[in-house]
Amino acid sequence: MESHREAPTIDQVLLGRNRETAALDELLIEAREGRSAVLAITGEAGIGKTALLAYAADHRGGMRVLRARGIESEAQVPFGGLLELLRPALGALDAIPKPQSDALAGALALRPPSAQHRFAVGAATLSLLAAHAEDEPVLILLDDVHWLDGSSAEALLFAIRRLVADPIAVILTARDSERSLLDGAGLPSLRLSGLDAESAAELVGTQAGSVSLEVAERLFRSTAGNPLALLELAPDAAHLAELPWSGPVPVSTSIRRAFTRQSAGLAEDTRRLLVLAAANDGGEVDVLLRAAGTLGLDAGELAAAERTGLLRTDGATVEFRHPLARSAIYGDGTPAERRLAHRALAQALPDRDVDRRAWHLSSAAEGLDDTASSALEQAGARARNRSAYVVAAAAFARSASLATTDEPRGRLLYAAADSAWLAGAGERAIALLGDARRASRDTRLTLRIDHLRAHVGMRSEPVMQSYDLLTTGALSAAGDDPALAIAMLAEAADACFYAGDAGRLLETAQRAAAIDAGNDERSAFFTSILQGMAGILSGRIDGNTEQLRRAVEIFESSEEMQRDPLLLGWAATPHLWLREADAGRALVDRAIEAARSRTALGMLPRLLLHIALHEVSTGRTAAAEADFHESVRHARETGQRTELGASLAGLARVEARLGKAAECIEHATEAVEICVKLGLGTHNLWALAARGELELGRGDAAAAAGHFEEQQSLLERLGVADVDLSPAPELVDAYLRLGRVDDAVAILEPYACRATEKNRPWALARLHRSRGLIAGPDELDACFEEALRLHAPTNDLFEIGRTRLAYGARLRRTRKRIRARVELRAAIELFDQIGAERWAEQARTELAATGETARRRDASTLDALTPQELQIGLLLAGGRTTREAAATLFLSPKTVEYHLRHIYRKLDINSRDALSAALEKLAATAER
Repeated sequence: MESHREAPTIDQVLLGRNRETAALDELLIEAREGRSAVLAITGEAGIGKTALLAYAADHRGGMRVLRARGIESEAQVPFGGLLELLRPALGALDAIPKPQSDALAGALALRPPSAQHRFAVGAATLSLLAAHAEDEPVLILLDDVHWLDGSSAEALLFAIRRLVADPIAVILTARDSERSLLDGAGLPSLRLSGLDAESAAELVGTQAGSVSLEVAERLFRSTAGNPLALLELAPDAAHLAELPWSGPVPVSTSIRRAFTRQSAGLAEDTRRLLVLAAANDGGEVDVLLRAAGTLGLDAGELAAAERTGLLRTDGATVEFRHPLARSAIYGDGTPAERRLAHRALAQALPDRDVDRRAWHLSSAAEGLDDTASSALEQAGARARNRSAYVVAAAAFARSASLATTDEPRGRLLYAAADSAWLAGAGERAIALLGDARRASRDTRLTLRIDHLRAHVGMRSEPVMQSYDLLTTGALSAAGDDPALAIAMLAEAADACFYAGDAGRLLETAQRAAAIDAGNDERSAFFTSILQGMAGILSGRIDGNTEQLRRAVEIFESSEEMQRDPLLLGWAATPHLWLREADAGRALVDRAIEAARSRTALGMLPRLLLHIALHEVSTGRTAAAEADFHESVRHARETGQRTELGASLAGLARVEARLGKAAECIEHATEAVEICVKLGLGTHNLWALAARGELELGRGDAAAAAGHFEEQQSLLERLGVADVDLSPAPELVDAYLRLGRVDDAVAILEPYACRATEKNRPWALARLHRSRGLIAGPDELDACFEEALRLHAPTNDLFEIGRTRLAYGARLRRTRKRIRARVELRAAIELFDQIGAERWAEQARTELAATGETARRRDASTLDALTPQELQIGLLLAGGRTTREAAATLFLSPKTVEYHLRHIYRKLDINSRDALSAALEKLAATAER
């Protein structure tokens, strides 16, 4: 048996790491000065990541320390890593918003659990960390994050990515060969490579004394400078030197062999105790000794195991010297030994540790085992009730694999898929649903499986792939469960809308209307919306707006429906189609407020898309840009590619109006890529319109006409007859600028027919503006005056500005300069108010041609603010406190204060009253 080895000091382990320690020193200074700092350290096992965490802890300089470490065998303990990290900060739990406090306390099993939305615990984690850092700076050390349980990892990543102005430093470590929360997170990172030859030789010398240059070189080459490998192999340096020089020794294999060699000469009972200790996920000594007794092992073997240097104990817990030591010892045991160890540990655990017992029973199972399956099913249900969806999915899936019959297997796989989807793992959910469908023997369960499969697929795959699943399922459900059938058809109709498939949308709406669901108000709500949507998109005019208003009335009269988070997105739909100044706005606002209060980030992209479209249509362009940006951010974070494509297309249209060419082109290009891949015809139309509007605003009529012609062609291919999606008025403008009068007249004729049939103010106003552009001198006044009259109820300031610009330009060309100036001044004011600089410049050019020069726009306007600054400013000016604004936007209060300082500087103000006055411009714009 090998003798105990002295652990190397931190200074020894950090030989050759001057660059890395300097980076940590800088990070700690940043946090102590009140700026959040994050660094992810990655590298292979044994490269020195943990040593750098120890260095940061030793040099924290008065900072509070919160730390946690991922442990491979604890990866299925719900929020285990988060509890370890936050335990010292839980005194601040009552200082954060109560909904967040309840969500976090329930997740950590401190209060009764309540299933929350996916990011509720993350938002609470951010608030708690910010509260804990109010008095003193905080240093967060997270080691081996690749082994954190998925629920903890997601909550921590949500919080870490939102740290900006809190005195918090975060240092994370992960193996770069393992999946972890760092993947795709975009956090600042530092990858550790091996030591250089000189530092490697010096490190070997600290453990093996003087070694020859040849031996030092061989160790360096064999380990690639890996510090742990150098330290473990140094005592055997002479043996290593005897091996063939040309034979490389893989570092990970070398390290594992070094650990297992230390246990090779042990007595059999000592070796078995080491395997038992490696299987003990909690590391408790009392649990280990009770399990050892079950296996007939003497407690004295623990001391013998400790003398190897592979593990150490403080009397209460056992800890292995390195995670690789634990893995090596566990892997060295036979499968039978490992199963016996897990069974003994399951028996030794106290009654409160039911979840750990379930996982040990599953590891102890040999083949199918209904007892272990049932225990894991219950563990999965408890995890789901605590919002630990990642862990719940794993528990249900493992439970299904242990079930002896198909009946529970299908149900458990469905539960696993549902939890995986709630955790944001769409691909995993789809795979589990495929397994569930193959195992299902129950018709209703199969319907639920197909419904969820379509729901998940619509957000990550071509949307019409889900259509057949939903319509087939609805046909099966119609007899026994008409409400479910209508709900499935509503989702199928949603797919048609995204795809721009007007024909199948109309067919789906008609099928829903033919189903008798009795007095079910939810079914009536869906049926009314579908009929309104389908009629408008397909160009039919009878009763569509009345159906949409009826849907709003049904929703507003039902408290039960308003409490259902799944209906929030649908509640905003009628507003999008009605195109009336404030129709349905309050309903959308309430839906967004409900989604924010429940931390329902998955609902926000769709809701923010609707509210941003409303902001655009009423001239609140800066607010719309901010809402679109937030929608894009949440869509990316929640993996909703359908909503991402739609939001990017909407954002590009706003940026086109604002003249932000580079941003518009970037976002429109990405939107088109997503739309083509997922079959999002409707939003592809938006992206093409954005490119056309950008070029028309820049004065490049030829380029604009090309984009609008592509949009028109796509409309015809899709069979979409909704006049509101037609680019005909823009094409009339572009063609006339190019001298293509006949083309302008030709494109306007069919548009006039459809606009007249629809008989809604927005389309008719655009029609009369286009007619005014073509009309003779005696007719243009009547055309433009009628257009302006029709614009009034829509309150679309951009469209009004374009009409006044076109009117003024035509008046000037007919030598009516005085009247032209009135219209052009009004157009300039409107374009300035909404930030449409390129269009304002066109109006100024026209005004200058009348002999009058317009004053330039005030440089201190609100477009100096970033989208996030504007959001914060609007909330604070609206009466929210700093903490309320922080909770609304899922930020920390200090981050809100940080942005507020920037707002004050940019607007040259220094008080909340002055901020309210500055932001009243937006409200005044809407009123005008």
